[in-house]
Amino acid sequence: MKIFAHTRWDVAPVLAAVAHLAFNIYLIVGFGSRPLWLSAVLGVLYAISISWNINSISHNFIHTPYFKPRWMNYAFSLLESVAIGFSQTYYHWVHMRHHSGNSDRPDEKGDTIDLLSIYRHGRNGEPENVWSYTFVSFFRDSIGDIHKAIARTRPLEAKWGRFELYFFLALALAALVYDWKALLFFVPFYYLGNCLSSLNGYYEHLHGDPDEPIAWGVSSHKPFYNWLWFGNGYHAEHHYRPRTHWTKLHALHEQIKEEQEQAGVHVISTCHALGFMAKENLGFEGSSTEASHDAR
Repeated sequence: MKIFAHTRWDVAPVLAAVAHLAFNIYLIVGFGSRPLWLSAVLGVLYAISISWNINSISHNFIHTPYFKPRWMNYAFSLLESVAIGFSQTYYHWVHMRHHSGNSDRPDEKGDTIDLLSIYRHGRNGEPENVWSYTFVSFFRDSIGDIHKAIARTRPLEAKWGRFELYFFLALALAALVYDWKALLFFVPFYYLGNCLSSLNGYYEHLHGDPDEPIAWGVSSHKPFYNWLWFGNGYHAEHHYRPRTHWTKLHALHEQIKEEQEQAGVHVISTCHALGFMAKENLGFEGSSTEASHDAR
């Protein structure tokens, strides 16, 4: 029986997800035997791992589910929900809204299709400040609204998403009983991990062009980054062809490279999470909004 839906290379993100979950368990189980400074170091690594998983393993699973048997995809979705600390099904819905809007600007009512758009809470058609986007985004999404939106068209999926969320919360409660000090110690790092994910998303679209499909995203073509984050650096390519498997994004880039250059696709020389350090973003002349208006 064929297990993987696309390629055997998907064993890499699957094993990485299992390792991530094992690491999370170790954080709690081994807390009492570690010095506090080491737990703090591991806490930072835990925060980074949340953003890494959300933007690579979890993200790719949304667009190209890893397994052919449906039950295996449901099982992996549950595993991921525990690993990232949020329902994978709910995240799927939010992310597909992201692709529907592609970081769109607010309409005449001040609303955006993309709930994650960097313009959604900005002013005068400009992107939101990176600080507020990074540290406030975590509190903006309503789980109840997400559930209701899914339930309107896919009630069974909504129920599964709720089960994923409750399953994670039940395990968190078990961890609280096992070692309440350990759980409370890592809660701030959990929040930090979600902030890092928002920071990553911010620079995946800053200086992109919401009006030009091939330039919707911002790319980083650094080989090590794309190896470690399973192709996440090819973000402009991904938004242009979201169903392209992560192993084929480099080939897609080579195929459309000239078109990207003509469209002015923004490319940075760092990973997205370090976009604030990218020389391409420092002293950037004109925002994407201004460039788009000038083009008109």
